[in-house]
Amino acid sequence: MKSLLIVVVLTVCEAAPEDLTGKTFSFSKETKTDYVKLIPTSEMLTAITVCLRSFTDLKRSHGLFSMSSTSMFNAFLIFKEDTENRFQLFVKDSSASFFEQEYKLNTWHSICATWDGKTGVVQLWLDGRPSGRKYCTDGTLRSNSLIMLGQEQDSHGGRFDIKQSFVGMMTDVHMWNFVLSSCEIQRYVEDLNYSPGNVINWKALNYAIVGKILVTDKNDVCPCLAKRKMTNILNQSCQG
Repeated sequence: MKSLLIVVVLTVCEAAPEDLTGKTFSFSKETKTDYVKLIPTSEMLTAITVCLRSFTDLKRSHGLFSMSSTSMFNAFLIFKEDTENRFQLFVKDSSASFFEQEYKLNTWHSICATWDGKTGVVQLWLDGRPSGRKYCTDGTLRSNSLIMLGQEQDSHGGRFDIKQSFVGMMTDVHMWNFVLSSCEIQRYVEDLNYSPGNVINWKALNYAIVGKILVTDKNDVCPCLAKRKMTNILNQSCQG
């Protein structure tokens, strides 16, 4: 009897570090299986800044950036609540809420979140507008981190809730192991020669796609005009 070799093909796309400048991840359907896994370059963090741009028409709650560890499922989570204009930021399973954010649907938003492990203070920046600083938790985030876009992890790498999945587009995802200055965040918001992330770098991204998530061109409307408009302002306010 001849033996039968069965090959199972998974819908997982892995690649070497890739420059995704001008590209987006397009999450086109509500799902509890599809996500993008990001591979960080650092496993011990005493401070964090995460910045990303997102576009969605979701009114319900959804995760934007989910990092878990074996001991903490919400090691670092940016979460948009279904309550209008409210965000939650989780660090080491503790959280802080940010209210009255000017968040509109069907609009590109630049979202940055920072955490200082020495003070325990977190802050949210929406389209360059800072929230108040709030205490969340202090300390260090240690190894075995798993970062996902498109799903919110209720366990380390799993237990996804379809009603917390992200549907829309996401681009320019960066993560740093320090708290970015307000000026550098403004440069990110306006895409004005900012320093890319040293933990997650969109311009040299280590990632794996699981499911039917597309890498597509970003359809900007003449972003050079916005850059020109802000260049003089930032140069005046950020000298030195």
